Amino acid sequence: MQHESTHESESISNKVRKLIPTCCTNFSRNTSMHDKLDSITAKLKDLVEEKAALGLSVTEDSRPRNNNNNNNRRFQSSVVDPSSIVGRQAQKEAWLQQLLLLGDAPCDQKFSIVPIVGMGGVGKTTLARLLYDDQQVKDHFELKAWVCVSDEFDSFRISKEIFQSMANKEVSDFNRLQEALRDHVRDKKFLLVLDDIWSENYADWETLVRPFYTCAPGSRIILTTRKDQLLKQLVYNPQNKQLHSLSDDDALSLFARHALGVNNFDSHLSLKPYAEGIVKKCGGLPLALIALGRLLRAKKDEVDHWKEVSNSEIWRLKEVLLWKAEGFLHQPTPSGSTEEHLGHGFFDELLSRSFFQHAPNNESLFVMHDLMNDLATSVANEFFLRLDNESEKNIRKEMLEKYHHMSFVREEYVTYKKFEPFERAKSLRTFLARSVGTTESRRDFYLSNKILTDLLPQLPLLRVLSLSGFEISEVPESIGILRHLRYLNLSRTTIKHLPETVCKLYNLQTLILCGCKELTKLPNNLQTLEICSILMLGTPRFCFRCCQG
Repeated sequence: MQHESTHESESISNKVRKLIPTCCTNFSRNTSMHDKLDSITAKLKDLVEEKAALGLSVTEDSRPRNNNNNNNRRFQSSVVDPSSIVGRQAQKEAWLQQLLLLGDAPCDQKFSIVPIVGMGGVGKTTLARLLYDDQQVKDHFELKAWVCVSDEFDSFRISKEIFQSMANKEVSDFNRLQEALRDHVRDKKFLLVLDDIWSENYADWETLVRPFYTCAPGSRIILTTRKDQLLKQLVYNPQNKQLHSLSDDDALSLFARHALGVNNFDSHLSLKPYAEGIVKKCGGLPLALIALGRLLRAKKDEVDHWKEVSNSEIWRLKEVLLWKAEGFLHQPTPSGSTEEHLGHGFFDELLSRSFFQHAPNNESLFVMHDLMNDLATSVANEFFLRLDNESEKNIRKEMLEKYHHMSFVREEYVTYKKFEPFERAKSLRTFLARSVGTTESRRDFYLSNKILTDLLPQLPLLRVLSLSGFEISEVPESIGILRHLRYLNLSRTTIKHLPETVCKLYNLQTLILCGCKELTKLPNNLQTLEICSILMLGTPRFCFRCCQG
């Protein structure tokens, strides 16, 4: 028995050694690294033993991978509870008139488009549901269909769902499908909802609606979208079809429903001032109000928590998340507290000691006094570099290997030559773009793609990467190499999607995507990362925080 136990132990040790690269095992017995490796080996050995005890095994996933990026979005249906909707009655009546009365369809078409245009989270789909479910609409149209399109405009899939909904039949051939759809709508008045349109391709649109020329006059297609390019090609003025945010009173009522389960704050007067502050920050966006209301529902007796949410500035939050990513908050915290709470405490302490000061013209922003800034720069001089035109001339290349943190000011054109020396900065933890002044939001800034593809992969220890505000349309696949990255800020860029390799950033804590107006999809497996904070919805004025993990 002892021989078998010893043999099994040796086998486990061998397995553990295989997990450790040989480059990490060729140390002499006298190095301090040897003790650390022994400790790591012991932990891995315990994990292997625990795996065996639980009967776990590594298997290949034989299931076909689903390449559909929008499955969850496409599960959106037309079903709605009208009693749960707040503040959309007037808008419903206005759009209802467009559906039921003879509209402004082009003279060569028997159907017309009824667009609902607006930013994400404003309630376009909700309004479409209210219209689709209205009894007058049901009585007015002979045929109805609802299809969630999302970013992949697949004419065959959409046509198939339309026909299946209208005729309760399936046709597998696209040509036969179009013929069947043409015959089925002949001389009939139909209502079609195409929810969440992203495509700007007029040819795709023409293919989809080609069978509808046989329909009865007065047919309608409700089209919900954030983007207006297709509408302009269809000769519709998007400005006349905009769905705006909720009024302050309606927003407060919606927030109360989801935070308290009632229509107002009359029975929770102590929370009302903070609720009004939260509602103001949400800018009347129903999606944000609902999400924040649900988050606060479990804390309706904790006035201090509501006060903290109401008073928190996004600038302060980002600073705390930066500290967290750098490891500055990694210390024992009181029971029930978090590193972020600790960070906010530090921030308040520094604010009370005038290390930070409220900006003169904007109480939500903070500045440092010149003397305090000079002192901090002097103290951090050995491991921090602020790159500007003057410091570029004085960079000592031998010092670059020692720097841990680097920030630089956004310029109209940032070239690779500016950062070429940083190929030697293998210890760099921070790569941070920053702004000067408050007027730069009206300017465009461009970053050399070579910095993204060639330089960043050579900085393997990066914990913080902020490229906020640059005209970056694509994030390279090589982002997945930065395994130590904890903080990634791509806010106010022009990215359309994030590569799947982002899901390899196992240490990522914070992902900031505020103001990314072109962003259409996130990686499929993003939920597998234990990201603490995703700041993503809305504009720089309002950035909603999602908590995950």
